Amino acid sequence: MIDHVSIAVRDLAASADVYERLLAPLGLIRLVERPGAVGFGKRYPEFWLNHRPRQAPAPPDAGAHVCLRAPDEQAVRTFHAAALAAGCKDAGAPGPRQGAMTIYFGAFVFDLDGNKVEAVSFPRDAAQRS
Repeated sequence: MIDHVSIAVRDLAASADVYERLLAPLGLIRLVERPGAVGFGKRYPEFWLNHRPRQAPAPPDAGAHVCLRAPDEQAVRTFHAAALAAGCKDAGAPGPRQGAMTIYFGAFVFDLDGNKVEAVSFPRDAAQRS
């Protein structure tokens, strides 16, 4: 299983502030701050921002994205609203979607560097099977 995920950002301080706002509805908080990285999680840093000041923004069609589990549909909506308020771009408004195994409720944003991030909540019966 995946232990943690890291994404590259050009402005670590600005991105950390943005992520602090959009990850809060998902129950993730800023846990670790280092000169070149910031880690977020519940009890362990599962999601890292790595400072890469010379990196070009990710193109919208890069194909990669990070999906984070939300506790419920309201948290997905709050994630999306917080991200847009913090300067992220909409990449898919909150709503139901057909996944590989079940219908889920999700929302997508592009962060300040073009990284695509999704928040997702599954119906109770589907979540209990996963």
